[in-house]
Amino acid sequence: MRTAALFTLASSLSTAALAGPATDPPDAPITHIGLVAPSIVGVTFRCGKVEYGVQTPYAAQPGDRVDTGKDLWVFRGGKFLGALVGRDRKLIWLPDRLVGEPFCADWASPASYRVAVGRSAVDAPVAVYRKSKAADLARTGPWEFRSPTEDVIYLRLPRPVPPGEAISISCGGSRPWRRSLTLDPARTRSEAVHVTQIGFRPDDPAKPAFLSCWMGDGGPLAYDPAPAFRVVADAGGKTALSGRARLGKAASEKDEDAYGNNHNLADVYEMDLSGLKTPGRYRVVVEGIGCSHPFVVAPDVWRKAFIVSARGFYHQRSGIALGPPYTTFRRPRAFHPADGLRVTESSTGIMDTGNGLANEGSNFGNLVKGATDRPVANAWGGTMDAGDWDRRIQHLDASRLLLELVDQFPATFGALGLNIPESGKGLPDAAAEALFNVDFYRRLQTPDGGIRGGIESEEHPRQGEASWQESLRVYAYAPCVWSSYLYAGVAARAARVVAPHKPDLAKAYRESALRAMAWGERELPSRADKKDPHAVRDARNLAAAEMFRLTGEARWHDLFLRTTAFVRPDAELNVWQDHDQSDAAWVYLRTDRPGVRADIRANCRAALLREADQRVAQGKRTAFHWTGNPYRPFNWGLFSAPDGVTLARAHALTADPRYLRALALACQPGAGANPSNLCYTTGVGLRSPEHPLHIDSRITRQPPPPGLTVGGPKDVVRDKDGWEHKLLAPVTVPPPARWPNAEAYFDVFWYPSMCEFTIHSPMAQNAYSWGYLAARK
Repeated sequence: MRTAALFTLASSLSTAALAGPATDPPDAPITHIGLVAPSIVGVTFRCGKVEYGVQTPYAAQPGDRVDTGKDLWVFRGGKFLGALVGRDRKLIWLPDRLVGEPFCADWASPASYRVAVGRSAVDAPVAVYRKSKAADLARTGPWEFRSPTEDVIYLRLPRPVPPGEAISISCGGSRPWRRSLTLDPARTRSEAVHVTQIGFRPDDPAKPAFLSCWMGDGGPLAYDPAPAFRVVADAGGKTALSGRARLGKAASEKDEDAYGNNHNLADVYEMDLSGLKTPGRYRVVVEGIGCSHPFVVAPDVWRKAFIVSARGFYHQRSGIALGPPYTTFRRPRAFHPADGLRVTESSTGIMDTGNGLANEGSNFGNLVKGATDRPVANAWGGTMDAGDWDRRIQHLDASRLLLELVDQFPATFGALGLNIPESGKGLPDAAAEALFNVDFYRRLQTPDGGIRGGIESEEHPRQGEASWQESLRVYAYAPCVWSSYLYAGVAARAARVVAPHKPDLAKAYRESALRAMAWGERELPSRADKKDPHAVRDARNLAAAEMFRLTGEARWHDLFLRTTAFVRPDAELNVWQDHDQSDAAWVYLRTDRPGVRADIRANCRAALLREADQRVAQGKRTAFHWTGNPYRPFNWGLFSAPDGVTLARAHALTADPRYLRALALACQPGAGANPSNLCYTTGVGLRSPEHPLHIDSRITRQPPPPGLTVGGPKDVVRDKDGWEHKLLAPVTVPPPARWPNAEAYFDVFWYPSMCEFTIHSPMAQNAYSWGYLAARK
């Protein structure tokens, strides 16, 4: 949308020499014009829009054909009509429609343009470049998709545009347009300037901004010499800070991971704003180019961001209705037995499925093979994922981390409200949100103590159905040792954290944890010949650590010592295909019980600090300071959410400012300081994902609820043969596999590994990192 913040219309520019209509025609959907270099203008178009399909009563007619597969496609007269919805099949989902005109090829042609700067002669651009991508995907048939687009045209001019000078751009061809404006770097935003949209705390140890631009088929921009910058007050424009950008990472440096990659494909320049400590609202102005989005410096920026992120879990609650006064997002109660949903038992535990630890080649095959007709009572609640309605034991990672924050910072989180139904009822809101999830698995606990791994439908959702309309068969996993150990550890933590607030509730969690642990210990010998993955041993080790911290009993300490990797001084927190005992190491370091072994604690500490040091080093190698295991591929959550848990724990352990600095820097890409100038958590900042894979908002035609952290950009070369690229290729310039990974986020709903999210990753890590930054002293 054009606003004064984007550009200012010139009132006195002579346009007599320019061809084309005198007023803006409606067929030029320009959303932004700004410089990306002194002599390069970027013009952004948004072409087309998806009108999402609606549900309407289905009146069958003679001759209607209904497919009998998972999706209940309806054809009438040989043409696709829609998909039946719900258990009674009385509704039909009608397909999406793409409306509006597509991008006009003439807008990418150098021959179409004439540009006048001030009163100078009219010139043709020296070159015109294009960068286009899908801005959404309309499902217009069973396997037919059409895309609106976001297109950026870069006009390389013969000479730089003087600051504050008027400019007129005329485009001829079949759909002509003209714009006249003033490009004032202090007020005109540049897509090349990247800074947080969350803001900075005055005492944040790092406050970076970045300058970079990849121009699609025009390749990368280099800024030589590196330009000067200043930080100005958003109101009034008074300069608060000034300096010069420096080259932080050249495109030729291919060392951002262990595979020799540079994920930016452009030089990335960094601007140091660390001297900015006075609260206020600011913009970064890069001389001769343009400015950033506004951002704030305030004591509560991370607190506000954490609240949005933590409320994302509330927005994913199953078994309750969502709506006022707790949220503006409205959704009927989903997956509750009182509404007719029937959940039956599978004889398969989650660890023996593709949704758990088994490499079965299918997410649902073993689950369905174990189907029974035995009903499972009281199977409701928990937090569900995005493109599915599942609640899996892995989601307890989020509860564990929320409880850790409450435990570590009781005053901060005791006073922090999330506006949830449990607010003001005796527990810190962050703990109450964690327990809503824990209670789901406690309800599923069997009489002999075993914990079911959650609830799963027989397949991914049927097209056109929302969560409260599920018509597929729904199963509860059988209890298994892995899910029982994972639950026992979190329930033990819950008992300890809740005890000061509600002793009776703490007792219930304690007893439930003990029963789950006892069931796991009884059941484990029966799997001696199964060659279970190390995740089972790790879950058992973590549960033993939590039980020892809760009870102080020697039997749990002995079990921890028998199963820990940290008997060796050189043991790492996480070793591929051997162990991942990061959480257990942290629990043992925090345990103050008689008998704690100093040598094991020293080994845990050394391992944690080694990993934190590696994360610090990795963050220094990456242009935008994201961090993680350097051997981890650039995919799911690596860029959109900070890999910050170890850094936060290292800082809590040592108070070493290096770790806090690395954590603050690692949070910047997900907060909007990235090539797309996009926050990767819905509802945060000025721009966030519009089309995450959130089915309920799509079906109800609502904006996605706040707090959903998506998978984000990923390695597009690894995905080059995927079906998603085939959907995107017709409108993507250059082709998807040629995009920089750091900019390769396609906000289209139908790209699950980018647009989806899960409770345990990246949402949990994101909330924890922002919560730590909010609470730290």
